[in-house]
Amino acid sequence: MPKAFVDLAQAVILHRSADRFDLLYRLLWRLRDEPDLIKVVTDVDVVDALDRAKNVSRASHKMKAFVRFREVQDHQGEAWVAWFEPAHRVLERTASFFMRRFTTMRWSILTPDGCAFWDGQALTFGPPATRDMAPTEDEIEEFWKTYYASTFNPARLKTGTMQGEMPKRYWKNLPEAALIPELIAQASAREQQMVAAPASTPNPRLAQTLSPIIRRSEVAEDYVPTSLEDLNRAVQGCRRCPLWRDATQGVCGVGAKAAPMMIVGEQPGDQEDLSGQPFVGPAGQVLNSALDEVGIDREQAWVTNAVKHFKHEPRGKRRLHKTPTAGETTACRWWLDSERRLIKPRLIVALGATAAFGVLNRKVTIGKERGQPIRLDDGTTVMITAHPSYLLRIPDEAGRAAERTRFVDDLARVRSAL
Repeated sequence: MPKAFVDLAQAVILHRSADRFDLLYRLLWRLRDEPDLIKVVTDVDVVDALDRAKNVSRASHKMKAFVRFREVQDHQGEAWVAWFEPAHRVLERTASFFMRRFTTMRWSILTPDGCAFWDGQALTFGPPATRDMAPTEDEIEEFWKTYYASTFNPARLKTGTMQGEMPKRYWKNLPEAALIPELIAQASAREQQMVAAPASTPNPRLAQTLSPIIRRSEVAEDYVPTSLEDLNRAVQGCRRCPLWRDATQGVCGVGAKAAPMMIVGEQPGDQEDLSGQPFVGPAGQVLNSALDEVGIDREQAWVTNAVKHFKHEPRGKRRLHKTPTAGETTACRWWLDSERRLIKPRLIVALGATAAFGVLNRKVTIGKERGQPIRLDDGTTVMITAHPSYLLRIPDEAGRAAERTRFVDDLARVRSAL
């Protein structure tokens, strides 16, 4: 039998329908004379099997989302127990997810089909359970309901969508579900209160961190800078996209004014946003080390970014990087093109997909175009490689070392092309 049938059968067999074995046996029998049957996605039996497999996959996903553990105490101390009624028989298929997610907890998931147990060392399964064998509440539950109610946004309420993602069949096992009818009933009145409420006062601490130039200045969209110093001043008044609102300042490039090579990254990071200099954070250290290794003097290159303002979201006291959209990168191409016009580099190194989009004005796949010279209409050569920050995100040391070797090899090809 083809592997596709075996994979499909492993999902369909978990479906609760009484005729699932009839369907699988019928497909098995037909495959004897139609070996490519599973590829015929218009066949009635294949469509039926694929639909049941999809329902099983959805049930597994819902189990990951809607299992709620409650704390109990036993002779070993703290443990966590959940009662769940899956739409299909997905307990064993999904239990490993909870093992990985809650490795340090001792937990049990009880269902009408069977039970799963994790003791911190081994995952085991047992016979079916009944609802009364699981706890009905714990001390944390009231805190969780308070959190859920406080994050409910009445202005974004779409009851049909909510019930599609959180079907009512699961509500009886969710402590927060008891709040939903009241939250829905109050949504209209709460939305009107939100609309009528006056705008909140801007954060004074944030306002103090913004560059005075940003607070006071604005530059016309048709403005053409005539020097790099002029460009750096003008970018502080850029209003081509909303990113300037949350940034400390615009960050232009640095380096030799007649550099033969331009290195283009994605956008300033947290440290770059505060210092006003590109590539001074952890990614900059990776870049500097690789450039030194292949013999490229960074001081003789022009180092910049495709997007000049730091896009981020607050997370406590930290500001976490967010990838610029295509629209934001397109809006900032004005400044990158101005840098190119003033620097006139012979070769441009694009670090990552956003930088490549900013330079080439088209989306690229790094794996396909990496390290290949691309000739522009003005005679400039462009070479694409990974962004140094990608190397920092690789979790295993061996993979990180291999990717750094590829990165250094790409820069060696750049060095040969200069």
